[in-house]
Amino acid sequence: MVQLSVVIITLNEEKNIRRCLSSVKDFADEIVVVDSYSSDSTEQICNEFSVRFIKQKFLGHIEQKNFALEQASNNYCLSLDADEEVTEELKQQILAIKASWKADAYQLSRLSSYCGKWIKHCGWYPDKKIRLFDKTKGKWKGINPHDRYEMESGATIASLKGDLLHYTFHTIDQHIEQINFFSTIAAQQAFKKGKRTNLPAILFRTWWKFFQSFVIRLGFLDGYYGYLVCKNSAHHTFLKYTKLKELQKSSKG
Repeated sequence: MVQLSVVIITLNEEKNIRRCLSSVKDFADEIVVVDSYSSDSTEQICNEFSVRFIKQKFLGHIEQKNFALEQASNNYCLSLDADEEVTEELKQQILAIKASWKADAYQLSRLSSYCGKWIKHCGWYPDKKIRLFDKTKGKWKGINPHDRYEMESGATIASLKGDLLHYTFHTIDQHIEQINFFSTIAAQQAFKKGKRTNLPAILFRTWWKFFQSFVIRLGFLDGYYGYLVCKNSAHHTFLKYTKLKELQKSSKG
C-alpha cells in the first residue's frame, strides 16, 4: 500500500478547514498545510489534527501549491483546497487506489455548492480535476489565479467515482468580492502575456460567456442560483477584459 500525503494551502479558512481535514484523516498518512499567515483560528483548528503546519508568504496560487507539494514527504499526493470535502464514496475509492496504485494520476468530479444550492450545470459540473497523483510526474501550471495540475507527456490518467464537494460562496457578496479580486489578477496576467482587447470584443465575450453557461451548458436547469452563477461568470469576463483595456490605456499614457 502506498503512503499518501494530503496537501492543502490556506489563508483564513476557519470556516472550512475542520470539515476538510475531517474528511481525509482516516486515509491520509501525512497532512501538510501551507498557510499564508492566517489571522483567524485556522492554525488552532489544524493543531487539533495530525498536521504539519508550515507558514509561507503567499507566492501566487500556482507557486504556493507547487511549494506545498515540495513539502510533502511522499510522492503520492492528494491536493485539496480548504473549502473542499471528500465524500464517503470518494474516500473508499482512494483507499482502493492506495492498495493498488496503477495510473500516474487520477481525476475526479467536483460538485460545488453556491449559496447552499448544489450546482449541477452551468459548466460547473462534473468539473473534472486531477487531484490524486504521483508528484514526480506532474506540476501545477496555468495562469494565476486559475491553476491546473498538468502531467508530463505519456503519463497515464484514470478517473475515480464519487464527488469532491466544493463549498464555494455562502453569499452573493462573497462571489462579487472574489470576482473583482480575481478579474484584476487575470487582467494583469493577460496583459503580461501580450493579450489586448477592444470594446466590441469585450461586449461579445461577455454575451458569449452568459449564453454558453446559461443556455449551452444548461445553467437554467439550476434555477435562480444557476442564473446568478451564469450572470456573475459573465460579469467576471466583462471586468477582466475591461481592466485589460484600462491597462492598455495606461501603458500608452
